[in-house]
Amino acid sequence: MSDNCSLRHTEGFCQYLDMTPTTRRYAGMSADDRAADRRSRLLEAALEVFASAGASGATMTSICARANLTERYFYESFSSRDELLRHIVDSVSDDIRNAALEALRSPADTVESRVRAAITAFVTVLTDDPRKGRVAMIESLAVDSLRRHRRESLRQFARLVADQAHELYGDDAWPEPQAEINGLLFTGGLAELVVAWLNDELDVTPRQIIESATHQFISTAHR
Repeated sequence: MSDNCSLRHTEGFCQYLDMTPTTRRYAGMSADDRAADRRSRLLEAALEVFASAGASGATMTSICARANLTERYFYESFSSRDELLRHIVDSVSDDIRNAALEALRSPADTVESRVRAAITAFVTVLTDDPRKGRVAMIESLAVDSLRRHRRESLRQFARLVADQAHELYGDDAWPEPQAEINGLLFTGGLAELVVAWLNDELDVTPRQIIESATHQFISTAHR
């Protein structure tokens, strides 16, 4: 007898009943689909609340209210508010890294064109949706548990910049440790330019930031 069946006796005969567990569906969505939808709503709500109210105003209650979910669903996906914010910061970092690497792999006539495409990808992720820039570059600094994480992310980008300089310029690229120093200077400077733009402290366009950063990289990434 199958483990998923039970035997029911009726008048003069017996029959097997299929007892295989079923996933109940509501509005055409399975339980897993509904959980994924709630997680997505929490992420979108957190991005909006963190960007508009800042880290101090982004409570679990306000995020759940924005997502139109009760607080019990918060813990279905995240253990804490800080974990949710870290997930957003990591997601933005992944978007930047993937977009920049894809741009560097695309065919281009010159090294300068490839560099400009990669920097455009970096800046565009943070400025096309300023909420992402504010949460990843500004509000994450206001959360103790994420301050070190942000620094580590910048160091990773600095390492990526140094590696790409060697890919682009070969033996003409600066050797270590100068390559990493240049990577940190470039990445930190570009990040601060974007932060100044997000805070309306710099009267420039994202395109101007891209052009300035491109010329800076070209002039310092090689000997």
